[in-house]
Amino acid sequence: MDIELSHSRQQAASNGEVSGMPQPSFSLRNYKSKIESKAWVTYRSKPFSYWVLLFVSSMSMLVGFSASSLLSRLYFANGGTSKWIISWVAVAGWPLTAIFLLPLYFVRQISPTPLTFTLLLSYAALGFLSAADNLMYAWAYAYLSASTASLISSSVLVFSSLFGYVIVKNKICTSTLNAIVVITAAVVIIALDSNSDRYANVTNGQYVLGFVLDILGSALHGLIFALSELVFIKLLGKRSFHVVLEQQLAVSFFGFLFTTIGVIIQKDFQGMKSEASRFKHGAGSYYMVIVWGAITFQLGILGGTAILFLASTMLAGVLNAVRVPLTSIAAVILYHDPMNGFKILSLVLTVWGFGSYISGHSVKKPASTVSDVPVSLQEK
Repeated sequence: MDIELSHSRQQAASNGEVSGMPQPSFSLRNYKSKIESKAWVTYRSKPFSYWVLLFVSSMSMLVGFSASSLLSRLYFANGGTSKWIISWVAVAGWPLTAIFLLPLYFVRQISPTPLTFTLLLSYAALGFLSAADNLMYAWAYAYLSASTASLISSSVLVFSSLFGYVIVKNKICTSTLNAIVVITAAVVIIALDSNSDRYANVTNGQYVLGFVLDILGSALHGLIFALSELVFIKLLGKRSFHVVLEQQLAVSFFGFLFTTIGVIIQKDFQGMKSEASRFKHGAGSYYMVIVWGAITFQLGILGGTAILFLASTMLAGVLNAVRVPLTSIAAVILYHDPMNGFKILSLVLTVWGFGSYISGHSVKKPASTVSDVPVSLQEK
């Protein structure tokens, strides 16, 4: 009897089942196996073409937004001076959206959304705000380094959450509150270290102006995001791919219209020829920056729109979180932006804030949320 009991205890000990000893509740190998199994099931649930389109859309969003930010800074660094021109570039590519939208009408026989006066007025108002938003970001990139401007503009998450709570009555959970605090701290750190990356030809007053306008642009963008949600709730109601493309096209068109009026009043179109002649590496380089700036920004918008339709707002948030360090690192490599300890700390906090926001919203079902609005992706 004692021998059998001793043998059973030895066997239990070999299996880790000794009384009083806590059993491991987590196995890395089992967890890895479950993740791989879920990933394989998810992959098999969609056709191969879906994953190709999702990959292309993700790359379009990441590369498009990062490249447009870097090109905005390149414009000013190589001799460009017009804030109106660079803000006009952000909306000049609006016909690209029409190229993707028109086949849905003629090939798939989808009827356009009825355009009421109230809806048209809403699109015009959002377009005007978008034009003002792009102009603020243009001033920011004129005086700030690309890495600093990108980090500050990440505060749009803070403002979109706050305006969403006030206007659309979205809830602010613990993870969102944590993200707001952390990203705000990151912006404060950048402000405290303002002299480390200020260009020699930029005065203290210009740097402060760029910093303030970057924050105000992010705040205005957060307001645009909340108002866009409100338009979907009150006026549109449905969320399909052609509806979000229609909204994007209408808002971009009105933004283009208002910005063009501003450029004409400032007579900046007439000044483009002389500006191009003074541009570093010549006029050809100048017009390449203008054209590719317009193309890359719209590619980012279209990629984000496709992601919201194919996947979820959370994936768009993940990619937006990746975009911030990607733009900052690219600016350090291409433009030799300084990356000291304060900026690295700010970058880590920014990614942490995005991660907190995403993890807190990952338990929700994003496919049915009204916040899948493409205008919220228009970040520099």
